[in-house]
Amino acid sequence: MGAQKVVLVTGASSGIGRATAAYLHERGHRVFGTSRNPDRHAAPFQLLALDVTDDAAVAAAVAAVLAEAGRIDALVNNAGVVLAGAVEDTSPAEALAVLNTNVVGVQRMARSVLPAMRGQGGGVIINVGSTAGSVGMPFQGLYCASKYALEGLTEALRLEVAPFGVSVALVAPGDTATAVVENRIRARASAGPASAYHPACAATLARYEADERAGAPAGSVAARIAAIVEGRSRGPRHAVGPLAQRILIGTRPFIPTALFQWGLARYYGL
Repeated sequence: MGAQKVVLVTGASSGIGRATAAYLHERGHRVFGTSRNPDRHAAPFQLLALDVTDDAAVAAAVAAVLAEAGRIDALVNNAGVVLAGAVEDTSPAEALAVLNTNVVGVQRMARSVLPAMRGQGGGVIINVGSTAGSVGMPFQGLYCASKYALEGLTEALRLEVAPFGVSVALVAPGDTATAVVENRIRARASAGPASAYHPACAATLARYEADERAGAPAGSVAARIAAIVEGRSRGPRHAVGPLAQRILIGTRPFIPTALFQWGLARYYGL
């Protein structure tokens, strides 16, 4: 495993974030997880209060880790929200809330840890993306937009910080069996029969939920993140999850877009 690392994991109260924090803790690393409501969750690792949309909260959480541990070797940007609903039915406020958490929240965290990482001469930032960052999924348009943006942000940041010994990677899971089914937020206007998209949206979300319940275990994503933290896995982008989905994403550049979208429409009954 190598030397013990000090690791900060956002969104560590459930799902991939909790699995990652617990796995790193089991491997002997010093782990600080975060949650908006840490008092509601028992954890074997230290859990800090943090809302990634709050500048002051981000600064306070990072300062607390540095004060206690003296360094941050790895940041895992896992905190995020999943919004479902037709693009037309999604209000600008709902759209901005998704982007503020899934994109600007990542940037807030990176800005906050980078001075310490540059000062110590190295570190790693791991952004948790999604296969939805490579495929426009119907009725998850704003979530996809946030994950597409995260792909570009990660690539740009990787180039900018490399001269300081800091590496940046994106982990893109496919369907993963977590509480995403229960935690998915619905755009208000898509939630009822008044929406023109309601029948198609409801049927598509039912398919998403079935695939997610049958998805890969969160531990498989955690193991890949740990390998990056420990330097056993390198590179800018890591696709994890069901083999069929990884093959689909890998071959997409060679499939005409119209044909690819025809296949998606057939799969989701659109």
